[in-house]
Amino acid sequence: MARAGRLELAEALALGPGWRPACYALLHAPDPGILFGRLPLRYAIPMQMRFDGRLGFPGGFVDSQDSSLEDVLNRGLLEQLGEAAAAFRVERPDCRSSHAGSGPRVVAHFHAKSLTLEQLSAVESSATGAKDHGLEVLGLVRMSLYTLRDGVGGRPIFLENCFIGAAREQLLDTLQDLGVVEAGLSQAFRSQFV
Repeated sequence: MARAGRLELAEALALGPGWRPACYALLHAPDPGILFGRLPLRYAIPMQMRFDGRLGFPGGFVDSQDSSLEDVLNRGLLEQLGEAAAAFRVERPDCRSSHAGSGPRVVAHFHAKSLTLEQLSAVESSATGAKDHGLEVLGLVRMSLYTLRDGVGGRPIFLENCFIGAAREQLLDTLQDLGVVEAGLSQAFRSQFV
């Protein structure tokens, strides 16, 4: 049996028929905005409020008739984010990690796709017209990447939300890779939730 937690893609793909694969994508765009004239936004990263009240990323389970992980992911993006998601395609090189669940035999493949701010804003605008809006997806929210002077508001309080599966870990890994948080800070956030 595979260990629960992060896996290499090849290891995750070799888990076998007893495992149910799912694919998700973090979309991000550089954002030059400044909040209150002093807090740089740096990146726009939307997350979904899911039907179960948890935050997560768009995507879903892979059916046996799907030809690839990316095919199901791109179809899920269209269903959950609307027609603006047709302006780009998530591909295999965008795959960042795979995580095997400790409970149900689910292996989640996580992708990160860089967009322009215009593309991302179009996705956010089209999301309310998406097929799954109001059903599987209750809305989008951008993550706060800054920390307010009180040391609590912004990113720290955002990370206290309830996330689905490995979404918090995947988010923190991506923020570290983008240079938004330092490795030590990313580890400190993780240790709060273990």
